[in-house]
Amino acid sequence: MTRPAGRVLTLLELLQSGGTRTVAELADRLGVDGRTVRRYVEQLIDLDVPVESVRGRYGGYRLGAGYRLPPLMLSDDEALAVLLGLVAGRRAAPTGAGHTASETASAKIRRVLPGHLAGRLDALLESLAFTDGPGEAAVPDTGVLLTIADAVRHGRPVSMRYTGGDGRRGERTLHAYGIVAHAGRWYVTGRDAGIGEDRTFRLDRITDARALPGSFEVPAGTDPAARLLSGFATAGYRHEVTLRIQGTAEQIRARLPAAVAILEAEEGPAADGDPTPGRWWRVGVRAERLDWLPPVLAALDRPFVIERPDELRDLVAALADRLASSARRDP
Repeated sequence: MTRPAGRVLTLLELLQSGGTRTVAELADRLGVDGRTVRRYVEQLIDLDVPVESVRGRYGGYRLGAGYRLPPLMLSDDEALAVLLGLVAGRRAAPTGAGHTASETASAKIRRVLPGHLAGRLDALLESLAFTDGPGEAAVPDTGVLLTIADAVRHGRPVSMRYTGGDGRRGERTLHAYGIVAHAGRWYVTGRDAGIGEDRTFRLDRITDARALPGSFEVPAGTDPAARLLSGFATAGYRHEVTLRIQGTAEQIRARLPAAVAILEAEEGPAADGDPTPGRWWRVGVRAERLDWLPPVLAALDRPFVIERPDELRDLVAALADRLASSARRDP
């Protein structure tokens, strides 16, 4: 490819990145003068590329809305980055057409990589291992995902069929606030119009989603991710645990994240002369089982008090006895 032709393609890439580019900016990026930039623009127009001229103090050139370059052109680094993203994300890709598209896109880009890059990529793939098997993540149908995403953007109600954790199926009308990906699953948070309450639904359990006429307003200050984590921490479980832990919020959150525990700061700072920094926090945890909590509290390595349940006290004491016994054991 001749240098002028390469510069014309570079000019097109710059315009495709969006916004208005001044002649001075384009000339600097291309290493030419302003007169040459204008000549390159004319060549793009001759190729039916809709380059628009913008007048005024901050004028220059921009690409017409809706234009797409038919042959996608990527640099070597860009192609490799896209391919690595497809390879890493394919295991959690939505099912259906989206998963097939991921595979075909990977194959197309792999075929056009230069030999030296393809060899380095093959070396990476041969040495790469995943802790989870393909298809283990709970992923939604691509059509459902896109339908709900469109409803979120335009504030439209969605009719859907949902299968609950107990296997019961039913029709729901949802005012969707947002989509959240968390711990290998996709969720949608919003208001269930049938019961008038905010709910969270797993997208992989939704089928036959379709937008309905009408619109709704999302409540001000709504944070879908925060709603999801708060819902996990307050969901009904077999055990309700109340702790008091001294330390900083960051230290506690390192072991008990927002999806697991609710933190409430107690009044007043740490007592004067207390060698342990940080204030006391009241921590609420809901869990189906308690056996995982004693090791977490031990790893937290902060002063704590168990307010309830008594069963947790027994488990912590048993762990402490086992650790002390192991420490006293002769080599």
